[in-house]
Amino acid sequence: MTAAEPSGPSAGPSAGPSAGPSAGSSPVQEPSFGPSALATPANAITAARLLAAPFVAVALQAGAPSWWAVVLWTGVALTDGVDGWVARRQGSTRSGAFLDPLSDKVLVLGALAALVARGIFWWVPVALIAVREVAVSVWRSRAGRKGVSVPARRLAKAKTLIQELAIGVALVPIAGSARIGEVILWVAVAATLITGFDYFRSGA
Repeated sequence: MTAAEPSGPSAGPSAGPSAGPSAGSSPVQEPSFGPSALATPANAITAARLLAAPFVAVALQAGAPSWWAVVLWTGVALTDGVDGWVARRQGSTRSGAFLDPLSDKVLVLGALAALVARGIFWWVPVALIAVREVAVSVWRSRAGRKGVSVPARRLAKAKTLIQELAIGVALVPIAGSARIGEVILWVAVAATLITGFDYFRSGA
């Protein structure tokens, strides 16, 4: 006679799936704002940079080169990274995808114009950058009216950093800084034209 099988439910691991979350899992943080949001902290920082751009240009034209101009430019330029960091944590928006590159262009072009007026930069590389930036902004605005969001690409963000670096170096009140800044500016011209061509070639 064989031993009787246990009549109760099995207590082993094959009894069924666990009802609770696994010990190593962590909740996924939902973005605070959706793609259509407008009044966001990231957009507020971007708008502040956009509104400050004319005042920065006037200040640079009046006082460049100087160490306080370097500090002013560095502080304003760093806000570009701040609003991007906030947007990644709280949710990217279509309005931010348009406003962020626009504020970068207005800030950089204003500073470049100020340095041309001071005789620190030659007008030709600045004009090449300006034509490209205005053309891409108009194209992006038309795409936005069709409901197409065109965020800045990584290479385009890199060229903005190179432009900002050229301006920052040229503001340093040390002999030869303006020359070094102009060399970096020509590198920025090359990156600016390449990224502009890439936008128009891809159509997105």
